[in-house]
Amino acid sequence: MSASQQCALCTRNPLVEIWSDDRLRVIDAQEPDFPGFTRVVWHAHVTEMTDLTHDEREHLMSVVWVVESVLRNELSPVKVNVAQLGNQVPHLHWHIIPRWRLDSRFPDAIWAPARERTPEQNLAWDVFQEQQLNLMADYHHALRNALAQLPAYRPAST
Repeated sequence: MSASQQCALCTRNPLVEIWSDDRLRVIDAQEPDFPGFTRVVWHAHVTEMTDLTHDEREHLMSVVWVVESVLRNELSPVKVNVAQLGNQVPHLHWHIIPRWRLDSRFPDAIWAPARERTPEQNLAWDVFQEQQLNLMADYHHALRNALAQLPAYRPAST
């Protein structure tokens, strides 16, 4: 079985895909603890940024920065974490993670243990989460519009 046959990110899921071009896609990570968590996934099964050409890296990062910018403008998080790890899923992808004062790990890393919440904090989180979910369609729409403004990816001629 090839690496791409075993890789969860090699299989595209149209239900979570927000935007794509011929090189990459932007997906809703659907992480309930982090509403708005978005991933930028390179289509081809590569593991590191240096597996890409300079132009491909530039294109990928321009998409990452557009996602971060739109996320900030549309959802107004306290902070945005941007990370490329790939330890558990060795397929090139970037995480763009909005952070909220009410999230159970803030200000720690998202993989830190969740903090205990009071019943009042749980209620506040539930209300906040519902508000954020109501913003997702507008966020996705704004993201598609902003990404459509990027110049089309054109590899350098050899």
